[in-house]
Amino acid sequence: MRWCPSSVLHLLRCARLQLYTRRGRNRLPLWIREKWAYVRLLVQSLYFNSLTDSDVVFDSIFEPVFWTVDYVTRWFGLVFVFLVVILVSSCVVIAYVVLLPLVLNTYSPAWIVWHLCYGNWIIIMIGFHYYKATKTSPGFPPTEKNDSPFVAVCKKCIMPKPARTHHCGICNRCILKMDHHCPWLNNCVGHSNHRYFFSFCLFMTLGCVYCSISGRNLFLDAYNALETNYQTSAPVYTFKEKMINKSIIYMWVLTSTVGVALGALTIWHAVLISRGETSIERHINSKEKKRMAKRGKVYRNPFNYGRLNNWKVFFGVEKRSHWVTRVLLPSGHAPHGDGLTWDVFPVKKDLIPV
Repeated sequence: MRWCPSSVLHLLRCARLQLYTRRGRNRLPLWIREKWAYVRLLVQSLYFNSLTDSDVVFDSIFEPVFWTVDYVTRWFGLVFVFLVVILVSSCVVIAYVVLLPLVLNTYSPAWIVWHLCYGNWIIIMIGFHYYKATKTSPGFPPTEKNDSPFVAVCKKCIMPKPARTHHCGICNRCILKMDHHCPWLNNCVGHSNHRYFFSFCLFMTLGCVYCSISGRNLFLDAYNALETNYQTSAPVYTFKEKMINKSIIYMWVLTSTVGVALGALTIWHAVLISRGETSIERHINSKEKKRMAKRGKVYRNPFNYGRLNNWKVFFGVEKRSHWVTRVLLPSGHAPHGDGLTWDVFPVKKDLIPV
């Protein structure tokens, strides 16, 4: 008996139809298939183009965490500012009410003049620069159409970003020459108030070191007096004397601790300023150096004008007298440049002749 071609084709069609029928019976419900398709779409969206990397995936996964931190920092900024004002004010009150009478009664006239001049100068510089750092706008790129050059488009603001501009999630705006968002200022540190922030850190560190060194002997005497009073019944100190000793101990411990912590931060920012970098650019330049090193090339920071020039641009020093009037004395002068365009010098030269 022979098999005809038509019979073979008919048999294959029946087997194929029976196989599709069995598959149809075993298919998952529609709502499960829709959920699975949605999950696949979400996963595929993480690598939808060649520009997506591990940083984008990390930001997408931890976006709720970043949002929570930004929200908490935004609302607790006023608390941090209030805390700074209270701590600094308490030290100033102790210096005038407790320490000043001791200085006037025990020190020589020359040392009294030195402490009065240096102490009041430090207090004025700290108060002035902290007020200006908190109240001065860090600088924002223009929101209207203009001819200013830009290097990218912000993914959050959907606005052009000039060079050295970055988006702050807490302020929810792009900041010119952004360094970081400081919760102790409740403000961003950017192009217009970066000098005030660094000067505040510098003079606060100098003030804390001054209190720690000059008050060391007073601290030891106050600590030994309280320790002796607790261990033995004599001598007996009055309530006023106990409060004076405790105030001296509180001030010395606070200023010493803040001096160490803030001093390290000030040194770090001084290094960045000497290199012509901000805190954000430090990480960006490090990545660029590694990327260029793999290609056998050397990366140079285009905004590094040399150490001395970097400091002159940062402080706005245009003549020699400005080192005194604009650095050592309170000054509200505007920063160098507009923050939108930056000069790029491949060869180090004197940017602001002094």
